[in-house]
Amino acid sequence: MVIFGNRRVGDGEHCFITFEAGPTHNGLESAKRLVTLTAKAGADAIKFQILDPDRLVADKKQLFSYEILFDRETGDTLTVSEPLYDILCRRTLDPEEWKDLKAHSDSMGLAFFATVGFEDEIELLEELECDSIKISSADVNHWPLIRRAARTGMCIQLDTGNATIGEIEEAVDIIVSEGNENIIIHNCPSGYPARLESINLNLILTLKHIFPYPVAFSDHTPGWEMDIAAVAVGANLVEKTITEDRTIRSVEHIMSLEPQEMKDFITKIREVEIAMGNGKRILHSAELEKRKAIRRSAFLTKQVAKGQTVREAEIEFRRPGFGIPPNEFEKHMSRNFARDLAAGHMVEILDFG
Repeated sequence: MVIFGNRRVGDGEHCFITFEAGPTHNGLESAKRLVTLTAKAGADAIKFQILDPDRLVADKKQLFSYEILFDRETGDTLTVSEPLYDILCRRTLDPEEWKDLKAHSDSMGLAFFATVGFEDEIELLEELECDSIKISSADVNHWPLIRRAARTGMCIQLDTGNATIGEIEEAVDIIVSEGNENIIIHNCPSGYPARLESINLNLILTLKHIFPYPVAFSDHTPGWEMDIAAVAVGANLVEKTITEDRTIRSVEHIMSLEPQEMKDFITKIREVEIAMGNGKRILHSAELEKRKAIRRSAFLTKQVAKGQTVREAEIEFRRPGFGIPPNEFEKHMSRNFARDLAAGHMVEILDFG
């Protein structure tokens, strides 16, 4: 169990739902609209990515390939490539804009956090009084960054998409060594969108077995089937990308939820949580009474006379089960009938002398 702002994340709690807007906004106003949509849908948190493309990308011409939704009606997609630097520039906000966005999120009652790439960006999150810091899977071996994040005392969310179990263990050890055990570990399949073969939902169970921390699922697939499945296998948090329009020609929009889908996404997850139950078989009095209609009880197939023993009677077990049930009937074999009874009569305790 960990504390995430004023919320608890872990087994026994409702699945914590985060909408990811980091890759799909194109400036402050766009980001604000996505925050508003997140709050209206009823999510717990909104996530962004604090980036400095000039420092992060050494080769400004390095190409990045991804899929876009080419035709909404047919579902046809197209693979496009463009410089990674250009992609990241679209997501960049300055410190004052981040403050404005955080204030807007606070006014909506959302937890707010971000992925960071440099230590001074962690300082910005501290200044913003964020609820959590996320470390991308690309930085799972960036120990100086992880160590600095851990020292904040904030909840550390660790993406593990391209990491080995050993690398995850090392990163977790770094966080713990700084006195911070407020950790959430993400199963974050790679790909935009992710291939089915790479999703590996059973890894959620593996991570929960190895580590005493909540485990999350960061979804990189279209639709929400994989999120539902992740909740069913025990994910404590799901993170799903959102967009204003899935046909926008940029990375991650193709696999994102649109505004009209966001509330339904949350509703379906809450329904699954209810349906999963608590693993205990508890039947309430109304259920016990209702089931009698489809269970069986003893019926006479021939008339019986007063004084005749139950053993001598010809019996068939039929529905409904409001009489003596099959599992109890043998207890009464030595008893006698207290009156004459016709064929077709449902046998009851009051029929015995």
